[in-house]
Amino acid sequence: MAAKKWTAFAHQDAFDFSGAALKKHWSRLHTGDQEPFPDAKRIAAAIAKDADLKKIKKGDAAAIAADLEQAWRAFHEGDFQAAYKLGDGLGAFGASVAAKSAGIYASYLCEDEAQKQALLQDAAARCESAAALLPDDANVHYFHAFALGRYSQCISITKALAQGLGGKIKASLKAALELAPKHAEAHLALALYHAEIIAKIGGMIGKLTYGASADESQRLFDAAKKLAPKSPVVYLEQARGLSLLHGKKKAAEIAQSYQEAAALKPADAMEYLDRQAAAAAAQ
Repeated sequence: MAAKKWTAFAHQDAFDFSGAALKKHWSRLHTGDQEPFPDAKRIAAAIAKDADLKKIKKGDAAAIAADLEQAWRAFHEGDFQAAYKLGDGLGAFGASVAAKSAGIYASYLCEDEAQKQALLQDAAARCESAAALLPDDANVHYFHAFALGRYSQCISITKALAQGLGGKIKASLKAALELAPKHAEAHLALALYHAEIIAKIGGMIGKLTYGASADESQRLFDAAKKLAPKSPVVYLEQARGLSLLHGKKKAAEIAQSYQEAAALKPADAMEYLDRQAAAAAAQ
């Protein structure tokens, strides 16, 4: 997968996080996923806690932190393949950046359906493995759910539920939110989980079988908006959720959400792609 040339993000020059700029803007860039800035002390503590982690990456914690910082820099600038490759080389420590890179690329730039599904399956598998080694890392749980959710959309929600993916997605999102209660993207993903189930199998069966609720979906969307009000993806996903739950009955609110997403200034390449998707949907 990684060896095949990925379609390039066309506006990499628009975002520059070289040198100290990445750390300066980190809080804004990671408002949605609460990812901590790469830190050698935190990595060293994780290695000391689990001997198996020492087998993942040769070198010291400082080297791992430096490589992880570069991986996130590439992601935010829009070089998703470079970010994926760097994350791939860092084992459990790079699982989140590799998964997010694969997921955003698959969602917006990948034109090969087989490659898209393979990337998402790989992302889910690597995060599941990472969660066993880094159980206190909220994002390895979140990106496991994120990748499974995007994969489910590829194969259809009905097939995904039949394969038992719904339960795995919900469990990983719950784990992420327990560890990081202010994780806006996890709130969004769980909101969509509720909306997609109800849209596919109905409110009554969805509630009895999966605990899905339209009210809970809306509560989660509202929470995400409060946590990350400047992130286009919040409004983009809210529009999608409203469409799933209410269709034309909420046409005005759906249009407004798309317009709000399209009006926001993107902080990085991912937000640029989110905004463009919203702008296209608003037309």
